[in-house]
Amino acid sequence: MNLIILFEKDFISENKVCLKDRRLNHVLSVHRASVGDTLRVGLLNGKIGQGLITFLNDKEMEMEIELKEESPPSLNVQLILAMPRPKALKRIIQDVTTMGIKKIYIIKTWRVEKSFWSSPVLKEEALFENMVLGLEQGKDTVLPSIEIIKLFKPFVEDRVSHIIKGTKALVAHPVAERKCPKNINEPITLAIGPEGGFIPYEIDMLKAHGFEAVSLGERILRVETSIPVILGRLCK
Repeated sequence: MNLIILFEKDFISENKVCLKDRRLNHVLSVHRASVGDTLRVGLLNGKIGQGLITFLNDKEMEMEIELKEESPPSLNVQLILAMPRPKALKRIIQDVTTMGIKKIYIIKTWRVEKSFWSSPVLKEEALFENMVLGLEQGKDTVLPSIEIIKLFKPFVEDRVSHIIKGTKALVAHPVAERKCPKNINEPITLAIGPEGGFIPYEIDMLKAHGFEAVSLGERILRVETSIPVILGRLCK
């Protein structure tokens, strides 16, 4: 935990918070902090600063806080992600949040298993928890926006053109002729398929609505591996 995320409910006065949950356990077991120590803190969707520990035991911790710094800049990328395996989605949400992506669309495609949509990982509270874990890792406070989309064709036909407006729209596709570009100096919309990739019909639809298909080369990577690899190439 590189940053302790604070919530409005934590405040017991204007500049004082009290923590009693996993954040307290982390401070005790990992930071091994004590009264008088300062920790990096940030208010969810607000500013970042320091928290001075004024009281601490195994039940609760109180801190006096001072928040003056802005969150780091977001990554100029929005992600359209075919629903992956639920276990993988937890890690992906954390990772892309850490990397600074602020808009995520989770979509249904032909190769997405129907059972995935009943997973508790898609519940609002689970998505929120994994986004907060990503913020803590990346020393960020600004929560991403996640939208769940279960109809592929209407999404592409009715919304994609508006979503990608003003961005360079790329869809990762293992058999694409063009290699993934590097160091793009403009906003990006990146579409990532499920295990096995988008089917040809889906690729054709995306291309017809403004996407360009790109490849990482001969090796086919897992979804959770391909995302940081592609972002590492695209972003300066």
